[in-house]
Order: sequence, then structure tokens, then C-alpha cells
Amino acid sequence: MSMQAVDTTVAHDAKAGLTVHAPAKLNLSLAVLGRRDDGFHEIESLMVPVTLGDTLHVRATESPPINLRVRFGGHLGQPAAAALRRDVPTDDSNLVVRAARLLAAEAGLTQGLDIELIKEIPSGAGLGGGSSDAAAILVAAARAWGIQWPRARLAALGARLGSDIPWFFAGGPAIAGGRGETIRRVPGIPPLAAVIACPAAGLSTAAVYRQCVPNATRRGDAERLAEALAAGRLRAASDSMHNALEAPAKELCPDVRRLLEDMARAGAVRPMLTGSGSACFALARTATEARGIAGRLSAAGWPGVFAVRIVPGNAGDGVEQ
Repeated sequence: MSMQAVDTTVAHDAKAGLTVHAPAKLNLSLAVLGRRDDGFHEIESLMVPVTLGDTLHVRATESPPINLRVRFGGHLGQPAAAALRRDVPTDDSNLVVRAARLLAAEAGLTQGLDIELIKEIPSGAGLGGGSSDAAAILVAAARAWGIQWPRARLAALGARLGSDIPWFFAGGPAIAGGRGETIRRVPGIPPLAAVIACPAAGLSTAAVYRQCVPNATRRGDAERLAEALAAGRLRAASDSMHNALEAPAKELCPDVRRLLEDMARAGAVRPMLTGSGSACFALARTATEARGIAGRLSAAGWPGVFAVRIVPGNAGDGVEQ
């Protein structure tokens, strides 16, 4: 498959280094089909990148270590979002550091990196922020260190760290299968508007999956959904929008249930959980409608509300010099 980083812009400056955009994702469908022999779950999910994203500033250094600094920007930098500023580690437990170290080890390099991560994607929300950041650093570090590896090799390296990471090399909307590492691009999904809302509480992906009930009859929903969206049949698309993790997420986090109810009251059609939560979203017919729903949810006191659009995909390799 074609491996292109979902960025959209990796800008290069000889002195300052690289700037990389790492987008959030939404699961427009997520079927859990069964449990695999390796302990993971077999999934099928139509995932799309959106305009909400983190930013990484990356500069190569002559020698180790790999240094990571984190600060909050965008809505997360505002006082109203204080509840969403969960601790983001800067040591080896952060996927960004682990991905950079793995790339250096595989390439036999002893150089270092100076990384500043500006977080705008809430953590523990099912929006893929950590995985997107890891994919972005693999692309940026390879460029900064002069590693001429194909994108498929970088994506395979990322798969060793997290099941979602390969999807962020797809270059746009794509269906994830297997445990998440099998990726197939889907064409034609337009830049639809959407609203995302996050409760203060986060959720553990492992805990949510432990309580989910697999359902193999949902196989094929992702394909049908992609075809309906590409054809502009939004009503038909809603029939295939489903997240198998929504029920356990509502049991583990009552705020998810309340948020979905508030989204419906605010005018959202078919609000649903994304990933393992705790963030929820709904597609909107127009950007104006999305902003209206977002405004009503903010007024209702939800700490993280974003009006966004789906990114259809990029034609190039996502790197500009």
C-alpha cells in the first residue's frame, strides 16, 4: 500500500529544524470482530484525520540524548480546558521518545534530537494523539537524521509500538483491519464538518476493550460507510456508523453517557464515541452547524469542544522543504 504521512505539512528550516503537524483521528465506525490468538482484538474501522492536531518542532543534535519538552497550545492552553491538561510524560514512557529511540537503534545511529511537542489533542480521549505524535516523529526524525527509508518501513516500525500508528501513514481516510496495522485507503470522502467534545475524565483503552463484546456480523460496515459518504448519502451512512466500544465506555465513564445525551440535545445527529473514548463526535451538514453545536456544548460546561473538518488526504508525501 502507499504510505504517506497524514500531515499535512512538515516544514524544514536549516537552523530551526523541522515542524510537523500530527492530526487527530475519528473512528466513523469501529467493529470489534473477535479476539485474536495473540491477545489483541480483530477490528475493522473507518478512520479519518481531522483538522485538530498537535505540532512537533524537531532538531537533530550531534549526540544523544533525545530530549522532549511538552507544552499545551490551542484550546488546551486556555483556562477553561484545565481539566483536560492531563500529565504528558517526557521520559521513555512517551511514545514520541520511544519511537525516536527505536528508529535510532534500528538505523544504528548515535545522534540525538531536541523535540518540542505542542499538545492540542486531549489525551485519553480516543483521538489518537499519542499514536499520531509517534508517526510524526518517525517521519521527522528520519528526515532530520538523513535516513532514506520508505514510508512502509517507518510504518512497520511504528506498528511495533502501537496498533494505531501505521494508520497515520495512510495519507487520509482509510480502513484499519487486523489489530489495526492492516491499512487500506478509501477515496472520495469529502471534507465534512464535525464537532468533537471531551469530558474531563479520560478512559483506559485496555479497560474498555476488556469489557467489549465482539460481534462478527459488523464486518463490512466500514466499507459500506465509506461508499455512502463518498456518494454523499449521509442518511445511509448513519446506518453503518457504530462503535462497539461505546457501551463499555458508557459503563466505565458515566460522563460519556451524559455527553452523548447533551450532544443530541444540542442538535447533533448520530453522536457517538470515537475510539475507546472518552471523546465523542458527530458529523454536521455545514461548518456553521458544527460551530453552533460546539457553542451550545461549551455553554453547557463541557471542557473540550472543537468544531473541525475531515481532512480528505494529501496528494504528496507531506514533506515540504
